[in-house]
Amino acid sequence: MTTDPVPARLVETIERFSTLAVAVSGGVDSMVLAHVVHDRTRTRLVAFHAASPAVPAAATERVRAHAHRFGWQLRVVDAGELDDPTYRANPVDRCFFCKSRLYGRIRSVAGLPTASGTNLDDLGDYRPGLRAAEDHQVVHPFVEAGLAKRDVYALAAALGLDDLAALPAQPCLASRIETGHVVDAPTLAFVERVETALAPLLPQAAHLRCRVTAAGTVVEADPLPANDESEAVASLAARLCDEAGRIFVGLRPYRRGSAFLRPASTDARDGRSMQ
Repeated sequence: MTTDPVPARLVETIERFSTLAVAVSGGVDSMVLAHVVHDRTRTRLVAFHAASPAVPAAATERVRAHAHRFGWQLRVVDAGELDDPTYRANPVDRCFFCKSRLYGRIRSVAGLPTASGTNLDDLGDYRPGLRAAEDHQVVHPFVEAGLAKRDVYALAAALGLDDLAALPAQPCLASRIETGHVVDAPTLAFVERVETALAPLLPQAAHLRCRVTAAGTVVEADPLPANDESEAVASLAARLCDEAGRIFVGLRPYRRGSAFLRPASTDARDGRSMQ
């Protein structure tokens, strides 16, 4: 007898709702959640994806491709986060304003209970978006079912979603812009252009980031290229920066969230001071 890879607790959590709007970013967590809702529960899925300058084109293409292939009901919306001057100012809790716009947009369009792909590991990280989710009564089925990131990847593999099981973490492009530096469409386009151009030179890199910092543009990779590869990457990055009128600082090892500057005492859940 074949064991169902989808935990019963996850199915029960989802089936509390007859219809569920799932905010699908194009990353592994939200994509797997959408598949589970659509294919493994009695709950009707309405997938929502925010197309934005801050969302990599590859992510939007991935969502559209899966929706077409698997028959999801998909709504692509513009959450309008760049219309918010507070978001553009890129404060430490920028994600709160982005997610508030997104969840508010979904609620206004669909009027449905909304779910995110948040998993247990996210609860230990600084996630101002979780406060926005709470404000909009967004549910987190993976959290309720006790699933961590590794469990989501394992579920993707068990469901035969090979492209998702191999997908590295890919947060929004705004996460590459150092806190306090303005987020705008040209900067987001520049970040995406650099990462897209450098990716073929770094086929072994598990992570590749173009960081826009106070000192200039930095390229982070894991692992860092060596010798001739490093020179080729640096040369192309420098040329792209020069074409965009930006300063290229150099290469450095990938460090998660290095563009995100916050006091060490900031609460991991909602950004309030712990002092």
